[in-house]
Amino acid sequence: MSHYRTIFISDLHLGSKGCQAEALCLFMKEHTSERLYLVGDIIDGWRMRKKWYWPQSHTNVVRRILTAAKRGTDVTYIIGNHDEFLRGFLKFRLMFGDIAVRNRAVHDGQDGKRYLVVHGDMFDGLMRADRKWIMHLGDSAYNLLLWVNTKLNVVRRRLGMDYWSLSKMLKSRTKRAMNFIQSFEGHVADYCRRKGFDGAICGHIHVAEQREIDGITYKNTGDWVESCTALVEHFDGRWEILHFAPHAALIADRAIYGDTIPQASTPAALIPAQ
Repeated sequence: MSHYRTIFISDLHLGSKGCQAEALCLFMKEHTSERLYLVGDIIDGWRMRKKWYWPQSHTNVVRRILTAAKRGTDVTYIIGNHDEFLRGFLKFRLMFGDIAVRNRAVHDGQDGKRYLVVHGDMFDGLMRADRKWIMHLGDSAYNLLLWVNTKLNVVRRRLGMDYWSLSKMLKSRTKRAMNFIQSFEGHVADYCRRKGFDGAICGHIHVAEQREIDGITYKNTGDWVESCTALVEHFDGRWEILHFAPHAALIADRAIYGDTIPQASTPAALIPAQ
C-alpha cells in the first residue's frame, strides 16, 4: 500500500457505463492519502437524467470514499459540469458525511506553491449558456465512441491483443482537439496569473498533464473513464501522475460481462506517466 500527502482524482462519471469503477476501487484500496480532492464530474448527472444506471461497483466507489473520510482523510468534493446540479445547494454549506462540497478550493502544496483546485469547466468556452447544447451533443457522441471502443476491445481481447483506446488516439491525432486542449490550458494559466495563484489543478478535458505555462504550474488529473489516472503529491513535495493499469483480466471481463464481475485477485500495476 502507498500513502501520499494528497491524491487528486476527477471525472469518475459515476452513473455512466464508461466509468471504470472496479479499477478505481482497486486504486483506492491500495493508495491512501492525508487529503483527497475529487475534482469534479464525480457523478454524471447528465447521463443519469437520460437513463438510470447505477451498478454495485459504483456504490462501492462511494463507500470507499466515505470510509476514507471517516478514517481521517480530509476529503473535498469539487463540483464539475456533469454534477452541476449540486451547485444549487452550495449556499447550504453542503456536506456528504465528512466530505465538504465546494465550487473550488485552494491547496497549499508542500513545494510552497499555492494552487487553485477547480474542475475546469469555467475555462471551456462551450460551457457558455448559448453554446451548452454543443457540449451536450458532444457528450452523446463521446458516449457512442466509448460504446464502439468497448465492442472493439472485446474483439481485440479474443485476438490476444491489449486494451486500446479509440478516443485517446483520436484526441492525440486530431488538430482541432489539440488546439482545444492548448487553448484550455492557456486560459487556466492566464486566470491563475491574474488571481495570484502559482498554479492550478483541474480535470474536465480527460487529458492528464503536468507542465509549466509562462511561469504558471498547470496540472490535470485526467479521468477514470479511459485513462485511469491520478495526480499525487508526495510528502517531500514531488508531484506525479499515476496511470493505473488494472490486471488485464479485469478490463477484459468488464468489456464482456459489464459490472457484474468478481473482485480481481491479482494486484494492479502503477505506471508513472512519461
